[in-house]
Amino acid sequence: MTLPDPPPAEPAPFRCFGTGDPLYEAYHDTEWGRPVHGDRELYERLSLEAFQSGLSWITVLRRRETFRTAFAGFDPEAVAGFDDEDVARLMADPGIIRNRLKVEAVIANARAVVALRASGGLSELVWSHAPAPRPAPLTPDDVPGSTPESAALAKALKAAGLRFVGPTTAYATMQACGLVDDHLAHCPARR
Repeated sequence: MTLPDPPPAEPAPFRCFGTGDPLYEAYHDTEWGRPVHGDRELYERLSLEAFQSGLSWITVLRRRETFRTAFAGFDPEAVAGFDDEDVARLMADPGIIRNRLKVEAVIANARAVVALRASGGLSELVWSHAPAPRPAPLTPDDVPGSTPESAALAKALKAAGLRFVGPTTAYATMQACGLVDDHLAHCPARR
């Protein structure tokens, strides 16, 4: 007796990125492009985007929990108190990306975030640069690497004392934190 052929496998659902890696798929489907508010939350995203600079996002995403542990849950007050011993500890941690300039920038950025509280905070600063909605991109080529708004945000962040926050990193943060919705027009995760 011959058994019938199994039904064909369902095709993977369309995603702008991340298909094939469960961690990346979950990030795409439930996090990327969703509005993020709060100084701690935005400080974490800016920090991770700074570590991502020059690398693939999945490299950072796979280390996110280790980053959270190493950087005190990205509590700006706690990280602002890090000293040379903490830098040495972080540089010896194989679970994070051990780039001294980036480690020192994340610590300096925590101090800047704490200082920003006197003028409304990081969340207010970041969200004040949210652009007007624009048409959904149809292809990845329609998604910019930076925009005039991200250049203005980068300039404002640098003026506030933050480092590793150029226009491209600022735009990646805007995408990740829902200031813009760059899910492609036909992506089910688009808001």
